[in-house]
Amino acid sequence: MNYLKKLYRQCSLYLFVLSVFTSANCLQANESSRKATQNYSEEAVKLKTDLRKLWEDHIVWTRNYIISSLADLEDAAKVAERLLLNQDDIGNAIKPYYGEEAAKKLSGLLRYHILIAVDVIKAAKENNAVNLANAQKRWTVNGKDIADFLSKANPHLNKNELEKMMATHLSLTTDEVVYRLKKDWAGDIVAYDKGHVHMLMFSDTLAMGIVKQFPKTFKTGPQ
Repeated sequence: MNYLKKLYRQCSLYLFVLSVFTSANCLQANESSRKATQNYSEEAVKLKTDLRKLWEDHIVWTRNYIISSLADLEDAAKVAERLLLNQDDIGNAIKPYYGEEAAKKLSGLLRYHILIAVDVIKAAKENNAVNLANAQKRWTVNGKDIADFLSKANPHLNKNELEKMMATHLSLTTDEVVYRLKKDWAGDIVAYDKGHVHMLMFSDTLAMGIVKQFPKTFKTGPQ
């Protein structure tokens, strides 16, 4: 009985120390999170959130189109319309910082990006290797054009890094198409999940680049 009491006291002491240690870690993590959040102004957080919504629309509506197109669903044309509208929305999002001409330029590049995606999906569905290779070549060039445009507009955005990000986006989108054609649903889901996370990273890169470029607008530098 004495042994059990001793063991109980030891366990109680261990749990108490563990709870204190855990609470301290949680408080430290919360404090670090609070301090990290303070590094961004409300304007910067809003930009990051707004761009994430737009680029999530990009990845989500692209997926919807892939599903509808490959399955010959009646909504494919309407989904394509919504997807193209998203490219205009993304262009308009940069208008306050780079002007109307730049906004139209980015929208045009992104619209072409989507139109090529339609060709990629169509060629893959028809198992036309020649057309698929041609479409993917144009897709790669377009991705580099987007990276070039963004890096020239913003010195805080590295062209090579943006090219790599666009290449990854194209690769993961292609994987979605291929896996769905093979009816490899697990592979399709993994490809989409990876593509979704990657798109958020891409969006955050653009947002933070804009914040750095316009410190007065986002209250991150001397006013």
